[in-house]
Amino acid sequence: MIPNRRKAAFLDDISTRAPEYGEVFALFRGIFSYTDTRQGETGISFTPDMTHRAERIKGGFPLLNAEAMTVDIPQCTAFLSGLLAEVEEQSQDGRIELKRVADALTKGELDLPPLFAACLQRDRSRINAASEACGIPASLLEFVLETVLKTALEPFAAQLTEMDFEGWQEGYCPVCGSRAGMGELVGDEGRRHLSCCTCFFKWPYKRLQCPYCGNEDTETLSYFTVDEGPTRVDICRKCSRYLKTRDSRKGHADVPLEVEDLATIHLDLVAGREGFERGK
Repeated sequence: MIPNRRKAAFLDDISTRAPEYGEVFALFRGIFSYTDTRQGETGISFTPDMTHRAERIKGGFPLLNAEAMTVDIPQCTAFLSGLLAEVEEQSQDGRIELKRVADALTKGELDLPPLFAACLQRDRSRINAASEACGIPASLLEFVLETVLKTALEPFAAQLTEMDFEGWQEGYCPVCGSRAGMGELVGDEGRRHLSCCTCFFKWPYKRLQCPYCGNEDTETLSYFTVDEGPTRVDICRKCSRYLKTRDSRKGHADVPLEVEDLATIHLDLVAGREGFERGK
């Protein structure tokens, strides 16, 4: 697992070449710095059910579910409070909304265990209901909750290898069930791996298949590039989704994909203008 302080250092280097994203980079650099030495302080732990594991993999069931997660509310509240303070310090906009989140947390208006379960299960209805009750933008509440969940999940997933999920053929993460956040081509043959958007676990996947709809029709699968960088945009014309993919044979193999994702925001903008949505 790459220490978050190294991710922050990569962002420092990239920000000199892309000053237009300075505010975004500052926010994530602050988050990386805050979480770097606190990954064991989230109050979230996981105890997965290891029975019938081979059958679960074959059936496409991720290792983790809500029942496998335990939330220590006081510890998690303390971690989340510190995170909110860091995000507020780095943000130029949204400070009023961030204070509302902090107030709701202090007053006990946020029931953390079911909210984290909703994030893990990608159940936005529960998050929307909590945000409405507290007068908080749902997107902001989801962002801060997912940041905590990611901080807890990454070291857990780092203990696992792709051999632990031999036979996994799904386009979503075998560890936590989240969507693929980016792809990567590695090795001399350019073997394709997907990287989870939440726990950052990497697993092998077919070179010519959309991870979101399973499309394998080469007539509707293609990609485009914008510059000379190693990252391109894979597109599926069947479901109109896209996935940014780094060809590590062309460079940036040492850059965490989470940082590569932030450094290639311009590709997201181009994909959006072309009518494609990020995979969900």
